[in-house]
Amino acid sequence: MPRSIPRVLSIAGTDPTGGAGLHADLKSILAAGGYGMGVVTALVAQNTHGVRSVHIPPVDFLTEQLHAVSDDVHIDAVKVGMLGTCDIIKAVSAWFEPIDAPLILDPVMIASSGDRLLDPSAESALRELAAAATIITPNIPELEVLTSQSLSSVDEAITAAQGFAQTHGTLVVVKGGHLEGNEAGNWLVDANGILSHTSTPRLDTKNTHGTGCSLSAALATRLAKTGDPALALEWATLWLHDAIASADQLEVGSGNGPVDHGVWLRALKDGDQEA
Repeated sequence: MPRSIPRVLSIAGTDPTGGAGLHADLKSILAAGGYGMGVVTALVAQNTHGVRSVHIPPVDFLTEQLHAVSDDVHIDAVKVGMLGTCDIIKAVSAWFEPIDAPLILDPVMIASSGDRLLDPSAESALRELAAAATIITPNIPELEVLTSQSLSSVDEAITAAQGFAQTHGTLVVVKGGHLEGNEAGNWLVDANGILSHTSTPRLDTKNTHGTGCSLSAALATRLAKTGDPALALEWATLWLHDAIASADQLEVGSGNGPVDHGVWLRALKDGDQEA
């Protein structure tokens, strides 16, 4: 059931600079009107230049974190990000099985910097988790891995996403921002083709760190808030566009900096933007 203030759990890795992973998810959930909670899958030493190292805590501790939340709090939506290994994926899948909430899976496999964030041996387990997801939000390199195809155009990506949706019974977001051209919007695709398209222009900035994490977390929140995947993706897409447009003002890091998650909240405080 739609909820005015959805309780959204992010299951993800960390980013000490605050631009991606769990840190970005909590900001995105708040910006989208939800209450954010977080379970850590991996401790990642990274900054705006890339990933330096990854530490994976014991899987038993991950399971304790998950049950500590779900034993106490009713969860209205789950966003899953970086999982890293097959054992982590299996633990999250087993925990989620009795959870009655939509699951948005951001299949974190390859960072925008090109860093590999998923053990290749875990790819089949990730595909199995995708079958339990309501929506998956891969970037184009991740969609290529998931579908074993090389994708160079929107049409190719949509066709590949449609095939994946048919096989796994999920919705797939195709992201224009990871393709060439002026179009940087997003398409929502099911087994029959395109359900919706929200168009946004490409912006000239290097500061797009954490866009995938942020989009999926906002999407999970708006889905729990509205119950409508197309409306949820439209809101998340337009918000993320403005967050990217304002990113240069943050001046965080000397590499590819984060997006401005608070851009609409500050405008709302000034009376310029409706929630």
